[in-house]
Amino acid sequence: MKLGALRLVPAPLAAPMPAQRARVGSGELLSACRVAREAGAELVALWVTDDSDRGEGFCVRVLLRADDGLLLLEHRLPDASSRYPDLASVFPSAARMQRAAFDLTGIAAQADDDRPWLWMAAWPIDRFPLRRDFAASPSWQPGDEDYRFVRVEGEGVHEIAVGPVHAGTIEPGHFRFQVVGEKVLRLEERLGFTHKGIEKRFTTLPIAEAPRLAGRICGDSTVAYAFAFAQALEGLAGVAPPPRALWLRALALERERIANHLGDLGALGNDAGLAFGLAQFSRLREDVLRGNRAAFGHRLAMDFVVPGGVARDPADAQLSAMRDEGTRIADDARALRTIYDEHAGVQDRFRTCGRVAPDLARMLGMTGLAARASGGTRDLRADFPGVPYAALDVRAMHREQGDVAARVAVRFDELFESLRLVGAIVDALPPGAIAATMPPRLPAGLALGSVEGWRGPVTFAVETGTDGAIRRCHPHDPSWQNWPAVEHAALGNIVPDFPLINKSFNLAYSGHDL
Repeated sequence: MKLGALRLVPAPLAAPMPAQRARVGSGELLSACRVAREAGAELVALWVTDDSDRGEGFCVRVLLRADDGLLLLEHRLPDASSRYPDLASVFPSAARMQRAAFDLTGIAAQADDDRPWLWMAAWPIDRFPLRRDFAASPSWQPGDEDYRFVRVEGEGVHEIAVGPVHAGTIEPGHFRFQVVGEKVLRLEERLGFTHKGIEKRFTTLPIAEAPRLAGRICGDSTVAYAFAFAQALEGLAGVAPPPRALWLRALALERERIANHLGDLGALGNDAGLAFGLAQFSRLREDVLRGNRAAFGHRLAMDFVVPGGVARDPADAQLSAMRDEGTRIADDARALRTIYDEHAGVQDRFRTCGRVAPDLARMLGMTGLAARASGGTRDLRADFPGVPYAALDVRAMHREQGDVAARVAVRFDELFESLRLVGAIVDALPPGAIAATMPPRLPAGLALGSVEGWRGPVTFAVETGTDGAIRRCHPHDPSWQNWPAVEHAALGNIVPDFPLINKSFNLAYSGHDL
């Protein structure tokens, strides 16, 4: 992408794909984002770093992704009273990121919406956890808050509040519907209920313990998070994992994708009234998880990916079992897809429900699986294929309709592609070591890691100080970009369809509410 006179920062930026780092001055941040957007770039993440202990004020960082790689824009602010431009006019998903950044650092954008996002009176409103001078205190008492939801008024309009506690073993999120009869006129989400202070926690952990936390940010994406975090640390250390380790990481990542797609396909069938689908896909998913336990030491492959490589080497018999299992699952899944496609009741619920048209999806900046169901084509495995994906010819699956049926179809397509990839990885797995030695101390610097998880790109930005400790760590889940799209997808549908629409996205709470 061309950004005119922006000057590149000389400091290195390690990343798993081509990356640039540009410092933008006052008045340049907004124009740089506009130029990047016109060139087809997407917003990956936005976060703020407190560098006041270095005498450098605060730094607003905006990470973009285009067809040619990553671009990190850095905008320096002299003090906490300074503001930066509202980027939501260019990238709508930036609005919530800016609100979350303020709750954590006290650095505000020049935006009209100044409502908190993560702050829920759990700490004093004038204290900011990611400031250098922040001191946690167990003596704080919960405060009071009055969150201002947007309301639609008119004859026959009424409000339905759902959550944040739901009926079932799901995480908390609040959904406020404005409806006429059962037709949704407006939906507004409020998330942040599972905020755990993870970004702060990374700065207090020894480097050796940080990978375990990375893999526990979001339980259904533990491989993707651990993988992206390992990439960032390896970039800082200048360490390249052995080829076999990279192939095994991809194996675990595809197994994670398979397990989640199987689970979602069953849940979507159940939400459409086909309990048979839930039973059958749950059975297949359980087979995958048991295979993971045998090969990786954990049903979710937790702690399998580590900086430098992987933690264990599956036996040949376990790898062969994965290949054979993939054939069986593919046969069963094809039969189940036929049942879904030919079931009139299921298709009546799926088709035209919760539609996000391709133009709207591009405007909102959707990413990952949800975007590919609405005309998007980007997939890091195909667009920036490192080892082993460069040798596997990954096919990015996409549909145009943007409804529940399209999101189901993309899941089926990706399921079969991942089953193919697992077989190809097992057949071509190179011999050799499974881990490289990481240095006991990391140099000061900033590095990125980014992996195409099953929802979409999972990204880490890790900054270390001169003492070798983590100075700032920002994990980013693709759900940030996609949660606003759920509000649009619900419009014009009836309230009873919302659980099905929401499940068809199946976005993260834990990965989002850091």
